[in-house]
Amino acid sequence: MQRWSRQVIVSVLVGSLLLAGPLRWAEAGEPQEKVKGTVDEVVAILANHTLQPPERRTQIRQAVLQRFGFEEMAQRTLAQHWRTLTPPQRQEFVALFTDLLEGSYVHRMVNANPESQSVRYVKETIEQEQAAVHTEIGNPRDAPATVEYRLLHKAGDWKVYDIVIEGISLVNNYRTQFNTIITKDSYAGLVKQMRLKRDQENAGAGAKG
Repeated sequence: MQRWSRQVIVSVLVGSLLLAGPLRWAEAGEPQEKVKGTVDEVVAILANHTLQPPERRTQIRQAVLQRFGFEEMAQRTLAQHWRTLTPPQRQEFVALFTDLLEGSYVHRMVNANPESQSVRYVKETIEQEQAAVHTEIGNPRDAPATVEYRLLHKAGDWKVYDIVIEGISLVNNYRTQFNTIITKDSYAGLVKQMRLKRDQENAGAGAKG
């Protein structure tokens, strides 16, 4: 199975203690405020040096779970294969997908250095129940990377269901990988690989404290 997605969302919600302000014409609406709130929360957790790695991981997980619509994201990655699954299989897949994406993200974030990155909120678009928050993430060495958060409004809240980095969609990337595995092997083969990857991530996290 390919490595899980381009540094897992280019450090997905990595913000900075030196956040640049949004452009004057990019007044923040609710979706942007939701994304920024999660970014700020993760940055504050990373900046809290009194936290031990296990507690830092737990707090980052809680922040990520609050903002990401993992069920919607998981369903979109399976595309047409989702319709073939039974309710228990869907539940299992969502849980595995959540563990993997969240675990990969948290694993990379625990030892991150937020001071080395900056995020700028460029613009926001809202069309009925969908929104996109466009940002630029940069550091002193490289040109900024464009990161777009796509959100759905469900159950009274805005949830991220896809992230597009430099034009590459996280959901589309996973969809291609998953479809290839299911086509060459089977859905059961995909689940087997996902379980293995989850166990490897958990073992690695446990070894580091």
